Amino acid sequence: MTTRLTISGFDYRTVPGADGVNLNVAVGGSGPAVVLLHGFPQTHYMWRHVAARLADDHTVIVPDLRGYGDSDKPDGSDPATYSKRTMAQDIVTVASALGVDHFGLVGHDRGALVAVRAGLDHPAVVDHLGILDVLPTLDTWAVLRGVDAKIAWHLYLMAQPIGLPEKMIRAVAPEFFGSFLDAWDPSGTTFTREERAYYIDSSAAAIDSIVADYRASASIDLEMDRADRERGAQLAMPVGVISQDWGSQLGFDAASLWRAWAPDLTYQPTTSGHFMAEENPDEIATFITTLATRPSARNH
Repeated sequence: MTTRLTISGFDYRTVPGADGVNLNVAVGGSGPAVVLLHGFPQTHYMWRHVAARLADDHTVIVPDLRGYGDSDKPDGSDPATYSKRTMAQDIVTVASALGVDHFGLVGHDRGALVAVRAGLDHPAVVDHLGILDVLPTLDTWAVLRGVDAKIAWHLYLMAQPIGLPEKMIRAVAPEFFGSFLDAWDPSGTTFTREERAYYIDSSAAAIDSIVADYRASASIDLEMDRADRERGAQLAMPVGVISQDWGSQLGFDAASLWRAWAPDLTYQPTTSGHFMAEENPDEIATFITTLATRPSARNH
């Protein structure tokens, strides 16, 4: 295992989330609270540059999601364990334990799906919602069609029943996780050798829980999104989305898909790659601070 990487200047705490699952949480700065949730195949460390920029004006809370990094990795045989509802409850519970009863919430990739569920389930807690480079679960599966869907092959692999995906990934874990870090980094310079090794080793130590997280998005999370769509549920807070132009390749209009969930939406394309918080942290920090100061943002 490579050296554990941490965000410079931040304090680290182990904080219980839902059902007593402990989350590794970095906390720094002062001011209105913002929670940053990481994506795949990464940990909270992906926010290091953005968190440092935000800490001048915000209390910044940066957890490892359950099943990732140094957070607990409970058994995932019960689909609810890694449902985004449970993972969203983790975040609300952790924030409350830190004395924070409302916050801005920003998620990348997998963390964005947790953030969306938090916004739907806990609207009084989430002041504003930032989404980096993902679609809601329901829309993700709907736009994946034909040969172009091969870009999301890992979603289909990890949706399979317990056992086979984990065994297959374990056999080639460094190559499997490294392939995403390489393919989604267009410059090839976003990560140092140490950072790349850290992400690969952290993910390789969490194969079962990572697969359980993805498997939930092909089952229980999808069911929750369908139920919300049927009842007309929407995100009540200001929502900002920043994304690559996946729609031009897969044939969808991302802004319109998001607007069906979020009436108070701003949509911003980026020329950065998937790992935009590390590739272009100034852009992402500005995106977050602008979202936090939108006129429609609620005052508590």
